Amino acid sequence: MALPYATDALEPVISRETIGFHHGKHLAAYVNNLNALLPGSLFEEATLEDIVCKASGGILNNAGQILNHELYFGQFCAPKADNAPTGKLADAIARDFGSFEAFKEAFTKSGATLFGSGWVWLSADKDGKLVISQETNAANPVQKGLKPLLTFDVWEHAYYLDYQNRRPDHLAALWQIVDWSVIDKRYK
Repeated sequence: MALPYATDALEPVISRETIGFHHGKHLAAYVNNLNALLPGSLFEEATLEDIVCKASGGILNNAGQILNHELYFGQFCAPKADNAPTGKLADAIARDFGSFEAFKEAFTKSGATLFGSGWVWLSADKDGKLVISQETNAANPVQKGLKPLLTFDVWEHAYYLDYQNRRPDHLAALWQIVDWSVIDKRYK
């Protein structure tokens, strides 16, 4: 997956160096690993979503990380002040969390309190209700029948170069670079 922006476009929230390691090395390793595991498997022609919902072991772990990272890297844009969703997504956030600020607080807390490595997600159920979940390792909300909309990566490689052990600071900064038009399209 090619980045939809330049490697320095997310600075100062995410540095060019972090993008280089995270996208250029971590994600590339998952892609190479999955490509080596798929030939001759039952999943050779499957979509990432199908693999994540049906596979196990190394195939699941690598496919899950690819899917998660595609959603993660595809949801960002250059930093914006007062960045917030609009339209139906904003209405759904207000309906299900009380306000955008209450949602941000709950989502950030969920990411900050996830023990170990993983992801925090905003997803929609089949009725459009929004839910926040913590998923460890390579797990993805599609495995629970949910539609993933927004994710923050809380593996240390996503933030350590820029924030060291300050995961909450990293999570708080990410709100500046969320491309809400992408999240809105996922919601629709």
